[in-house]
Amino acid sequence: MRLLLDTHIFLWFISGDKRLPEDMRDAIRDLDNEVYLSVVSLWEAIVKYQLGRLSLPQPPGIYLPIQRQRHRIASLSLDEASVSQLTNLPPIHRDPFDRMLICQALEHGLTVVTVDVAIRAYPVPILDRA
Repeated sequence: MRLLLDTHIFLWFISGDKRLPEDMRDAIRDLDNEVYLSVVSLWEAIVKYQLGRLSLPQPPGIYLPIQRQRHRIASLSLDEASVSQLTNLPPIHRDPFDRMLICQALEHGLTVVTVDVAIRAYPVPILDRA
């Protein structure tokens, strides 16, 4: 599978958070899967860090790329084709970061790993706890 991690999933994974379902943890660790973290997630984490809503041992611009590389997770850049997907994306979910992750998943044929129920309303493959 080709997996795109939602921001909270990546943060739970690198911190060993018990909220991350074991099957998702296993899918991320499975070497047969291609696992991606979007630069959009880094952007979201930096915003939350600056607002005091995310605590990390180092600034996110340093800490998160180190953790991504440590866990052999590929970086997914934001491209024009993904952004253009917004044109056709219904405004069901208001979170701009999640909407862009959905667009990237649609554009690149990725399965989103999330526990966010609002993302289920979109026609994108999801690895979740439904």
